[in-house]
Amino acid sequence: MATLVTFHAHPDDEVITTGGTMARAAADGHRVVLIVATAGEHGEVADGILGEGESLGERRVKELHEAAAILGVARVEVLGYRDSGMISTPANDDPGCFWRADVEEAAGRLAALLREEQPDAFTVYDPNGNYGHPDHIQVHRVGVRAAEMAGVERVFEATVNRDEMRKLFRRAVEEGLMDAPTTEGVDRTMGLPEAELTTRVDVLEFLELKKRALSAHASQIPADSFFLTMPPEAFAAAFGTEWYRRLGVPPGLRETALL
Repeated sequence: MATLVTFHAHPDDEVITTGGTMARAAADGHRVVLIVATAGEHGEVADGILGEGESLGERRVKELHEAAAILGVARVEVLGYRDSGMISTPANDDPGCFWRADVEEAAGRLAALLREEQPDAFTVYDPNGNYGHPDHIQVHRVGVRAAEMAGVERVFEATVNRDEMRKLFRRAVEEGLMDAPTTEGVDRTMGLPEAELTTRVDVLEFLELKKRALSAHASQIPADSFFLTMPPEAFAAAFGTEWYRRLGVPPGLRETALL
């Protein structure tokens, strides 16, 4: 049995980016550990979702555990930093937010967990945090440093295949599912070009588990959301493959698994 540790910024990120990989590893009998930096306190939430006296952070941590159970995760840890919000918002200035955390201190906290688990594979995000969110960028910085501290050798940047995403967006525009202006900027900033990637994980077998885990994050992904109302073919095209760049190896899609 091997151990996979995935590091994410907020509850629900784990499903979107690595949910199929986690489910596949668990199904193969491996230990899967999920570490999240924040409780996602600054996410948007519709009226009537939260219970009386319930904070969004509390709700999202509950949803995190529900989604993790669906995916077969053996251990969940939340580092306890505050959600930094989107870039250039007042939340970025909160001294307790993850974006403002000292990288060495945060990496030391994460490295302690990595030393406990001794992962055979560890995931972070690409240097731009996949799309520029400050907490996602910090996941890369802190995660890479923690791996160095703990001596973790196999580190993978969970990312988006920019070339594949361009194709999907253009198809959606052609079919009238998305306005052309919506795609502006995404072509230039989301994820990484396919030529820079090293690892392609086919998770089609685990799409139903992935969708169930997405549904568990109901405060952020309601039943009528874009994610859950996509036609099955579109959902499979968008989420049936998870993409990674393994640090320290030449680019080129040669790997089909993290473990």
